[in-house]
Amino acid sequence: MTTAATLAALALACGLGSWRLTTARWTSRAPRIAIILWQSLGVAWGLATTGAMLAYAVQPSGLGILPGMAAFLSGERPRGTWDPLHMTAMIAGLASLTVLIVVLITAGVQALQARRRHRVLLALIARDDPGVPGVRVLDHPSAAAYCVPGLRSQVVVSEGALKLLSHDELTAVLAHEAAHVRERHDLVLLPFAALRRALPWSKVVCEAQAQVELLIEMAADDRARRYCSPRRLATALLRFGTAGAMPTPQGMLGVRAQNVMARVDRLIKPGPALPSAMRFSILALSVTLVTATPFLWTIQF
Repeated sequence: MTTAATLAALALACGLGSWRLTTARWTSRAPRIAIILWQSLGVAWGLATTGAMLAYAVQPSGLGILPGMAAFLSGERPRGTWDPLHMTAMIAGLASLTVLIVVLITAGVQALQARRRHRVLLALIARDDPGVPGVRVLDHPSAAAYCVPGLRSQVVVSEGALKLLSHDELTAVLAHEAAHVRERHDLVLLPFAALRRALPWSKVVCEAQAQVELLIEMAADDRARRYCSPRRLATALLRFGTAGAMPTPQGMLGVRAQNVMARVDRLIKPGPALPSAMRFSILALSVTLVTATPFLWTIQF
């Protein structure tokens, strides 16, 4: 099998794997493992898809993908000629790779700009409260709790949330938001948001982004319940769900009304832990995907 065919088969396998993962039931039992698998599938799919086109395109050169691309771009013809079919594949592969890189950079820049603007706004309208040290408080009657991720991360709650939640419930919510900051869940979501921009028509991509959004919430729930009662976090989520919580600002991570009951059920009645053998198998698969796919880019024909 040629490198192009191998990469095409790998891209198809990653696509099918992503489709199956959207309906998998084990993910809520090990959200961090599931997030790693989602990330590896996304990276492998992107590299395999573009790599398959580029590998086919550089076949006349007798070189690997990277040296073949360099030869094409420099106008060299080491062996063979660049016929129209292979040139079309090269252009399509380069265009696809460029789109993926550009949308990722664009999504990152826009997120950074949104957070910078929001920090400026918080400096003007938010206040410190001795009752919740290290947290910025907004004088707003609606319930809100979110974090501004980044190097200068902040956790923000509204006056409405302070009135809505008990002390223990507020502690649970703040622990949840601190988990988002500590584990940099904003960076986890960024590639999926970028892929959604690149492929807005793809149902699998849409469902993948929704799944990862839910999984990072579950992962933050797991971190939070190390410091608080799971039932307190569950009741806090229910209060936010029924109180008409204020929407989370763009580019931030906060309490969402979506999938509240799935998270509450999981907190109150947690399922059995994923077996260690299955965890190691999934991690091994993830490592294989993110190492084997770039390796195929370096193979010489």
